[in-house]
Amino acid sequence: MRIRRILAAVIATAALAGLGLTGAAAATAATTQGAPSSVSPSECRQGGGTPAINEPGNPCKGGTHDGEQVD
Repeated sequence: MRIRRILAAVIATAALAGLGLTGAAAATAATTQGAPSSVSPSECRQGGGTPAINEPGNPCKGGTHDGEQVD
């Protein structure tokens, strides 16, 4: 009887810990996948990219802001 209670407590603790980890991972993923930001042409260049303002969507090509819209 005592072993069953201990086993149930261990399983419940593991389940709650698992929910906490998946909740934290989901919260991190939600913050990481925010709306695409826009950068200025100088920010694009400072990040090592080239502003392609003549292409559809005005993307920043290369660097740390690759693919972000240039305003």
